[in-house]
Amino acid sequence: MTRLLLDTSAYSALFRGDPDAKEVLASADLVHLNPVVIGELLAGFGLGRRRDKNLRELDDFLSSARVKVVPIDEETSSRYAAIVAGLRAAGTPIPTNDVWIAASAMQHGFEVVTADAHFSKVPQVVVRLLRPAA
Repeated sequence: MTRLLLDTSAYSALFRGDPDAKEVLASADLVHLNPVVIGELLAGFGLGRRRDKNLRELDDFLSSARVKVVPIDEETSSRYAAIVAGLRAAGTPIPTNDVWIAASAMQHGFEVVTADAHFSKVPQVVVRLLRPAA
């Protein structure tokens, strides 16, 4: 069973019509997001000119039977701490929100789908890096 966790860049790529993102999601049994991704999306929508359209698309996406939102809980926090410690020790920090996304993936055994190469610095998770748009 293919279980993916989208980061914000992957969701955005999907809704821009990126063929790689569409292909990856079409092959997934389940697609997950966490509250950090949703928060980043909502913040971006609030700054954009297509706020209402983007909100409707997100609501439609989240209402799909194939899409689930995973909570951030105490176990996620423990995974977050382990990732931060490892990244600091290696001298390879990544943005804080992306550590939370990676911690959710680590906790639930999800593959992170992203356009952000820095996720590859997190050895505790499997990353599916989307191809750059041509």
